[in-house]
Amino acid sequence: MLREGDTLVVRWVDRLGRNYQDVTDTIRHFMREGVVIETIINRMRFDGSTKDPMQCAVRDALISFMAATAQAQAEVQKEAQTAGIAAAKSDAKKYRGRKPGYDRKQFDAVTSDLKFMSVAQVAKSYHLTRQTVLRIRDEPHKAEAALARWGL
Repeated sequence: MLREGDTLVVRWVDRLGRNYQDVTDTIRHFMREGVVIETIINRMRFDGSTKDPMQCAVRDALISFMAATAQAQAEVQKEAQTAGIAAAKSDAKKYRGRKPGYDRKQFDAVTSDLKFMSVAQVAKSYHLTRQTVLRIRDEPHKAEAALARWGL
């Protein structure tokens, strides 16, 4: 819904993509469309209006640096998360994974109602997301195991 002349305000450039290439492609796409991108953290402003080759080079270098920094930070965070999960898993009693968004009663009702109702209807009936109902339907053994881990 962004149009030429609009300003997209983001906390940091890592909000614009999953990796370096994605972030830089997204920023360049918006600049070609005439959208200005502003970051909250350091008040950087990127737009495609400048035609001066030196300013374009500086702008592109800043975009590349910020995107590379964002990707490096995301990779470090992912490694730390993986290490934390591995450490928690080493103590099997401690690591239970994410708490299910449903309880035993909902699980039983969902599995029985899916025989004659659509996923959307079941989700609405039990105040669950479609994705949760799909997960219960597609992998009931995993869904039940999650309940057991949490004592639900």
